[in-house]
Amino acid sequence: MRLIRTQVAALAGEAADNVANNAAEKRLAVVGSSLGGFYATAIAEETGCRAVLINPAIWPARDLTHYIGEQQAWHSDERFWFRPEYIDELQQLTVARISLPQRYLLLAATGDEVLDWREMTARYPGAHQHVIEGSDHGLSDFDDYLDEVVRFCEEE
Repeated sequence: MRLIRTQVAALAGEAADNVANNAAEKRLAVVGSSLGGFYATAIAEETGCRAVLINPAIWPARDLTHYIGEQQAWHSDERFWFRPEYIDELQQLTVARISLPQRYLLLAATGDEVLDWREMTARYPGAHQHVIEGSDHGLSDFDDYLDEVVRFCEEE
């Protein structure tokens, strides 16, 4: 297995293109957390690959409208502009209903302080679902689930 890591850009299309440009592998699995989980869903539906979703954003076009304007990055002092057209791009990437739910692994933490785990489980019916009691949005205990993620990504 080879790991390709890409930084999720605020611009939805740019982030999806970053992954698509690295998807020349015969077998591809994408792993995304939060908004990255939303993008991973769009990529999985587009390419047919497997996807691991960690506390994924379910309806970001709905939830992020309140953040249009200048924002500060979560883990740095970097400032950026979240533009109205990003909402349009998120709406365009929204998948109405997932196909082939068996190609998805959902890790949803009940202690997520940002997103509702119940929306996550409802959005991915039939997917492999691991509801984690407690934890947090960043799944700070991710190491406990790494083997499960790797096994899922390596399955045929």
